[in-house]
Amino acid sequence: MHGQVRHPVLLALLLAGLAAVLGLAFVAQAPNRLISGVGVSLTDVIGADSVRAWALTPGLLLIAAALRTPTQALTRWLTLLGATGSLAGLTWLAGSHASALLSEEMPLGRTSLGGGYWLMAVLCGLAAAEALRGWSARAGVSLMGSVFVVAPVVALVLSGHLDALSLLKEYANRQEVFDAALQRHLLLVAATVVPTVLIGLPLGVLATRRPGVQPALLSVLNLIQTVPSIALFALLMVPLAALATRWPVLARWGVSGIGVAPAVTALTLYSLLPMVRSTMAGLGQIPPGVLEAATGMGMTRAQQFWRIEVPLAWPVWLSGLRVTTVQAIGLAMVSALIGAGGFGAVMFQGLLSSAVDLVLLGVVPVVALAVVADGLFKLLAEWTGR
Repeated sequence: MHGQVRHPVLLALLLAGLAAVLGLAFVAQAPNRLISGVGVSLTDVIGADSVRAWALTPGLLLIAAALRTPTQALTRWLTLLGATGSLAGLTWLAGSHASALLSEEMPLGRTSLGGGYWLMAVLCGLAAAEALRGWSARAGVSLMGSVFVVAPVVALVLSGHLDALSLLKEYANRQEVFDAALQRHLLLVAATVVPTVLIGLPLGVLATRRPGVQPALLSVLNLIQTVPSIALFALLMVPLAALATRWPVLARWGVSGIGVAPAVTALTLYSLLPMVRSTMAGLGQIPPGVLEAATGMGMTRAQQFWRIEVPLAWPVWLSGLRVTTVQAIGLAMVSALIGAGGFGAVMFQGLLSSAVDLVLLGVVPVVALAVVADGLFKLLAEWTGR
C-alpha cells in the first residue's frame, strides 16, 4: 500500500485546484475601469519568471500531505503550512502581476482577481480547516489557526504590495465611504440583535411555559420567514411613514418610511424565529427530574429559572444568538434598497455601474464579519460552557 493516496479529502481539493488553474482565469486585466477585463491564466501570470514560480512551491507540501495518513500530526502540519503558504503565494503573484501591468504597459490599467484565484483561495481555506479539525474541535484552536492562515495575506495588504489590484484601488478611492458603510452595517446588526433578544427570549419562555401558545406563535413567525425581504421592507414603509406623520416626535427620533427604522424592524422580525426556537429547545432539554429536585429543595420558580434553567439552556440560547447575528449581518445588505446604508449600498452601487471590484468591496467585508462573528460566538460558548 506504499505510495497510495491516503488523504482523499486533500486529494479532492488538489484536483479541484488543478481544474481551477486549467479552466479559470487567475486574474483579469483591463486598460481602465470602464472596459471589461481579459482573463489571464495562472501559467501566463508566471510565464518564464522563476521568482514567481517559487510562489507555488508551498503546494508541494499539500501534495506530500495527500500521500500521508490524515491522522498523523506531521500530515496536519504539512497541510496547514501548505495551505497558508499557497494562499500567500497566490496573493503575492496577483499583486506582482498587477504592479507590473500598471508600471510597464498601462498606466491606468486595472487588474482584478479572477475566478481561478477565488476558487483556489477557498480551497486553501478548506484544506486549512481540515487540518485544524484534526487537531481539536475547540473553537479557540480554530480561531487561532484561522488567524495564522490569513496573517500573511493581511501583511501583504498592509505592506502595499497589493495596492495595484483593482479591489484595493476601489478601497483607496472610497475609504471614507467604506468606513461609513462599516459603521452603519454594525449599527444595523446591533440594533437588530438587541431587540431580538429582548423580545425573542420572553416569547420563547412563554411558549415553553404555555404549550398552547406554541402553534399560533410559531405559525406567525414561520409566516414572516416566508415573506421575501424586499417585500417586507416595502410593507413596512407605509405604516412607519404614517406613524412619523401622525406623531412628529417619532420622525425626530429617526422613524420614517425609509432608512434605518424599517430596516431594523424587518431584520428583527426575521430574527425572532431562530431566537424563539433556540429558547424553547434550551428549556425543553432540561430533565424534569432536575426541576423536581429543585422544588423539593424549596427553590422558588424564579430561583429555578435563574440558577438551573438559564445555565443549562445557555449553550442552546447562545447558538440561537449566533445564528441570529450571522443572519442579520447578511440580510442587512438588502436593507440598502430602502436607504438604510451599510455595505449593501456599496454592493448595489457596484452592480448598477457593472464594477465587479466595487461589488466585492461590499461583499467581502460582510463575509469576513459573518465568519468573525461565528467564530467569536463559538469561542464564547466554549469559554462559558466550562
